[in-house]
Amino acid sequence: MKKRRLVMRTIILLVLGLAVAYTLYQNLTKDDQQKVAIGKPAPDFVLTDMQGKKHRLSDYKGQGVFLNFWGTWCKPCEKEMPYINNQYQQFKDKGVQVLAVDINESNIAVNQFVDRYSLDFPIVIDKDKQVMNVYGIDPLPATFLIDKNGNVVKYFTGQLTEDRVREFMEKIKP
Repeated sequence: MKKRRLVMRTIILLVLGLAVAYTLYQNLTKDDQQKVAIGKPAPDFVLTDMQGKKHRLSDYKGQGVFLNFWGTWCKPCEKEMPYINNQYQQFKDKGVQVLAVDINESNIAVNQFVDRYSLDFPIVIDKDKQVMNVYGIDPLPATFLIDKNGNVVKYFTGQLTEDRVREFMEKIKP
């Protein structure tokens, strides 16, 4: 009986030890969370908006792009959306485009959110989280400022104020 308990305890300790070792290995060898570097080209992608139109990031070359990653369930995202929409109205004729990337939600949930806040800018859904993973997004909301040449100017995580949205759009205005 004692021998069996000793064997079981040894097996449990080995499994726990392996789990700890694997976790340490993964944390020490993984890339930095943010995979997109400031001053470098923003990775290109194609996503479809709520009306079925495809949006390719590289198609916006020549314009500043305010690239915002968000979710309907994210309270800070919900608070900043009206600010982004207000400033989009001010900057869309000055060469600044907003592209809002919802992370893996249904069209119904996103459409209800868009209708509730009367959002006018393009909203696309990253259904399989590929774009989120390429950009290294965690947590939401996350915003990338991309200049007219397609290079990342700034990366910001957290809720934006209307003043900050205005400041960011001014920064990427061509």
